[in-house]
Amino acid sequence: MEKYIFFGLSGLAIFSAIMVLVSNKPIHNLLYLILCFMAIAGHYLLLNAQFLAVVHIIVYAGAIMVLFLFTLMMLNLNLKLELNKSLMARIVAFVSGLLLLVTLVIILNGLVIPTPKTATTQIGMTRDLGQVLFSEYMVPFEAASILFLSAMVGAVMMVNKNK
Repeated sequence: MEKYIFFGLSGLAIFSAIMVLVSNKPIHNLLYLILCFMAIAGHYLLLNAQFLAVVHIIVYAGAIMVLFLFTLMMLNLNLKLELNKSLMARIVAFVSGLLLLVTLVIILNGLVIPTPKTATTQIGMTRDLGQVLFSEYMVPFEAASILFLSAMVGAVMMVNKNK
């Protein structure tokens, strides 16, 4: 049964990701992106990582999508005002995207995925995640919190500077 749910969620995630790229309306793009995030959260649930699934929904489908929605509402996206890109800009964009794809394929070709240390069914639970974060990964966790704090202070300073 889990195999069928996995393939269903995978198909939904791939379909919605393709629709994000294909759809012409920005609001539809956001809705397809939220659907893709929900499918990925379903994958987290299949992996018994309930905490990550809930955080994924709250952070991405909640906060980031609301931010994107407000940004779209603030922008005036008239197709008449959109500038046409020159042929040279299109060629440069295509070549740089192709180079990025080749680089990623080369990097991922030599990637060795390590096997997990323990095979416990409690791998995605909040208690185990907290123990790992505050024991093995204490320094990177604190460094990330300092980085986020400095980014928030910088954003506040930029807002106050403009006034």
